[in-house]
Amino acid sequence: MDNRKTKQSFKSGFVSIVGRPNVGKSTLLNHIVGHKIAIMSNKPQTTRNKITAVHTTEEGQIIFLDTPGIHKPQSKLGNYMVSVAENTLNEVDLVLFVVDATEKRGAGDDYIIERLKQVKTPVFLVINKIDKVHPEALLPIIDDYRKLYDFKQIVPISALEGNNTGSLQEAILGEMEEGPMYYPADQVTDHPERFVAAELIREKVLHLTREEVPHSIAVVIEEMKRGENGKTLYIYAAIYVERDSQRGILIGQKGQMLKEIGQRARKDIERLMGDQVFLELWIKVKKDWRNQERMLRNFGFYDEQ
Repeated sequence: MDNRKTKQSFKSGFVSIVGRPNVGKSTLLNHIVGHKIAIMSNKPQTTRNKITAVHTTEEGQIIFLDTPGIHKPQSKLGNYMVSVAENTLNEVDLVLFVVDATEKRGAGDDYIIERLKQVKTPVFLVINKIDKVHPEALLPIIDDYRKLYDFKQIVPISALEGNNTGSLQEAILGEMEEGPMYYPADQVTDHPERFVAAELIREKVLHLTREEVPHSIAVVIEEMKRGENGKTLYIYAAIYVERDSQRGILIGQKGQMLKEIGQRARKDIERLMGDQVFLELWIKVKKDWRNQERMLRNFGFYDEQ
């Protein structure tokens, strides 16, 4: 009698995405999951927390941790962000080290590689933004990184265009062991609605402002409730800044900047949550909040070191 399995076993596992700021980690995560889970911006240090995203297929379930870009911290918030990224390396089954094909390997990449050498977790090198370089430029990049670390696999992709991301997903699943379905098949994140709403609001500020403002903001959902009809979601959120001048920038002339932030955020929140949304924003000033541990804890950050 043939006792061999006729059905492929279900696989599952946890994957951490690490890399320097602004190499496309969040873009890759959102593309694979098919939803905007991690906010995207052309400004570095966009991601501040571990963003857990879930990708489920008939073959298996991959739970991704999109971490803050590893960088030289300039504040207590920066220290927190780097510690979050580094601490995930021992918590997962696989690490994706994402690099930018358009930039030469730098000190930040070398630092991450040295950190990876201290853990036993297998590592894929993911070379992103290949749509922006000539194919012949890839081989020297691969050789350059291969000399420094014995990567389990090297996968060139374009997270923005979706080039080769399917092959990356197959390679990831190939590294997973047989395991349970940790989350329901239709769940794409383990973060509560409040967190997702706050991140989408912060994304709009990042898109619409410049210079010192983006890194000086925190968004706190003061209240979130459903209306009596059950169809409308009421969200009241505070955007914290460090200086009065930043408050003026976010409000804008005759309140136009704040209105634009609210309109864009509301559309994304409605799209993700499937509800009609009433969103009210206001600006609060807390001087130097990024270096105050009490404020960091109040805003959902904490020191893991």
